Amino acid sequence: MITAEAVIDLQALRHNYQILQACSPNSKLIAVIKGDGYGHGAINIAHALPEAEMFAVSRIEEAVSLRSEGITKPILLLEGCFCAEDLVIAAEQGMQTVIHHPEQLAAIETTPLNKPIKVWIKVDTGMHRLGVHPAEVSDYVTRLQSCSHVYGEPCFMSHFSCADETDADTTLNQLQCFNALTQNYPGEKSIANSAGILYWPDSHLDRVRSGIALYGISPKGDEPCERELTPVMTLRSKLIAVRDHYCGEPIGYGETWSSSRDTRIGVVAMGYGDGYPRLAPEGTPVFVNGRIVPIVGRVSMDMLTVDLGPGAEDKAGDPVVLWGKELPIEQVSQHIGTIAYELMIKLTKRVYKRYLHPS
Repeated sequence: MITAEAVIDLQALRHNYQILQACSPNSKLIAVIKGDGYGHGAINIAHALPEAEMFAVSRIEEAVSLRSEGITKPILLLEGCFCAEDLVIAAEQGMQTVIHHPEQLAAIETTPLNKPIKVWIKVDTGMHRLGVHPAEVSDYVTRLQSCSHVYGEPCFMSHFSCADETDADTTLNQLQCFNALTQNYPGEKSIANSAGILYWPDSHLDRVRSGIALYGISPKGDEPCERELTPVMTLRSKLIAVRDHYCGEPIGYGETWSSSRDTRIGVVAMGYGDGYPRLAPEGTPVFVNGRIVPIVGRVSMDMLTVDLGPGAEDKAGDPVVLWGKELPIEQVSQHIGTIAYELMIKLTKRVYKRYLHPS
């Protein structure tokens, strides 16, 4: 019997893709499937999106895996190539690479390539993490335009740092900086992430990039996603025991929680061995038989405990939802003090992935 499973609704994924594309009708949408498709399974996600013109991942290992499974669409390497060998592989397999520092530019110029490669210049407009300094952009363009290893005109991208904060000036400042630096160059331009697509229409430009919203999760992180986006993942398990529990009795490691009443405790087959956070605090919500119940006691490797309430009629074998359509992951992550990205991507191999395919 399967206990812990992540149910991946591929129809919801395609629905979200269509909604996001409709939000940016004059831009081409890049589907970001890094981190094994944000924990959803990158290969299955890519196969489920035949309408996607391009995918994006962080590292070449992710892209090579996609190619080995028959994904032939263009793949953008968001962190670029880290050595000459990777650059050769990227060119041979038709990948597109981002460059964001001088060593990557030099590698493009000096590495013998059997095929030219498409290059995107990442501009630092304010994130101050990766990117070419604004004063150096023109030099990068000139060198790439004269390099025989580069296919077509260099393209441009940047990344918003605060696009989920719709009342802040940071995003407008970044967009103005990016437009001023790139407007005289013909290459494609992309700066909008999921939050940019949803909240900053002026940022859509030639291409937009959707990661978290593609999976039906709010970029704001503290509320369910808007625009009729649908959660793609539902994390499920089962009750493996229901026990009478008496007032004053503790439960679990460290006796961190004691009941203030006689109640019934449910034991759920889900723990940090499955990737559920060990530090999830008392009161973290879990959905059981149509209602929300709180986690009590510490999360263990293989199980967690919930207070079902006095007189509860739940029984072993009943389904439990840790997050998904019945319980927004944004609500769970806010209670734990993290973000939905981390919850999904940390699920371990012990969690079985079950894919619901479009009918």
